[in-house]
Amino acid sequence: MTARPTMHLEQRLGTFQLWGIAVGLVISGEYFGWSYGWASAGTLGFLVATLAVAAMYVAFIFSFTELTTAIPHAGGPFAYALRAFGPTGGAIAGFATLIEFLFAPPAIALAIGAYLNVQFPALSPRTTALGAYLLFMALNIIGVHIAASFELVMTLLAVGELLVFMAVVRPAFSLSHFMAHGWAGRDHFSPAALGGIFAALPFAIWFFLAIEGVAMAAEEAKDPRRTIPRAYIAGILTLVALAFGVMLLAGGSGDWAALANLNDPLPQAMKRAVGGASGWLHMLVWLGLFGLVASFHGIIMGYARQIFALGRAGFLPHVFARLHPRFKTPHVATLAGGAVGIATIYSDHLISIAGQPLTASIVTLSAFGALLMYLISIAALFRLRRCDPDLVRPWRAPAYPYAPAFALGMAGLALLTMVYNNPLLAAVFAGLMGMMVAGSALFRRWSGGQGG
Repeated sequence: MTARPTMHLEQRLGTFQLWGIAVGLVISGEYFGWSYGWASAGTLGFLVATLAVAAMYVAFIFSFTELTTAIPHAGGPFAYALRAFGPTGGAIAGFATLIEFLFAPPAIALAIGAYLNVQFPALSPRTTALGAYLLFMALNIIGVHIAASFELVMTLLAVGELLVFMAVVRPAFSLSHFMAHGWAGRDHFSPAALGGIFAALPFAIWFFLAIEGVAMAAEEAKDPRRTIPRAYIAGILTLVALAFGVMLLAGGSGDWAALANLNDPLPQAMKRAVGGASGWLHMLVWLGLFGLVASFHGIIMGYARQIFALGRAGFLPHVFARLHPRFKTPHVATLAGGAVGIATIYSDHLISIAGQPLTASIVTLSAFGALLMYLISIAALFRLRRCDPDLVRPWRAPAYPYAPAFALGMAGLALLTMVYNNPLLAAVFAGLMGMMVAGSALFRRWSGGQGG
């Protein structure tokens, strides 16, 4: 079977735009989703979980950057695992990443709907979520430079809004509020409290989930071996600071338990700090949308590049590797991922498992995909160091092998505890992975394994 011509993406993104993507991909995690961790662990237990996860992400990003700069490929983790472990490893990494990036946007879209519902109670969150998908898929198709510039503006506004939230809520902060029943009614570090900490891990991961998506923009970066390390390091430091600031101040603004199962914890925290009629609250609702939009828009960019890379390499039908004839963007991949997300939004009776809200269920599924991908990526780092010593590495992981080993161990521990605490969702995730990897293998055999 004759191989098709290789499709290349345009290199147009600089350091500042890549930082905007890195932070923008994640920043919606500061606005919602994480507060579900309070329901499992309380404020103090969740603080412990977040400290552990933040340490894991710092170690992971400093290690992952070595792979991204050495192999600047739109497939990101898929490309690293393919080089290190062959087609099976590449398929596992690629489809784990795809699950992460396909299930994060529906959660964010529903949060966008929840934020707008505060201002317009008659507006259905699902209708808003559908509109968000249609709008931002179109923007992503129009062009990567326009999309990345929009992402940067949204990210800057979102960071500014979080800083405003912290400043406005700060006078209402009380340590006694944050500490009250901070172990969710359990004794300090009792077995039950430790169980709550482990159960809260996916929601701590949500603070940082998808920052690795910058790897999927590496093929479109100018001088990726210089710009990507700068963007990654600045991005993870920005996110760590914002995560702890938002969590501490929201939890200390009043009864934190009232925020634990909401899609809009920040507007509700500000409402009790300044009152429902305050202009600050209305500003947060409107400007808070920028953070959600930044992540939603950025993750659409990420899943589109992952689907595109899998199609180009022959792991999915080549139709997914088509570029728009005018805009040179992966339009088929963008639309395909959006169809999955829209179906998810309208499938809460299928995805809401074991009594969890829909948002909590899909956050957990996304976290399963992320953790499996982290494990394979760090394993690929170790293998390539040993088996491909001549690979040009403009950035080398600091504190090697200790920092990568710490990230590997923490990701493995988090994955095991998530399986223990979410057996039904773990089975759903395993089923999805099994079908994708097996289906891809059958497709490659049928097509002769020809990529684009």
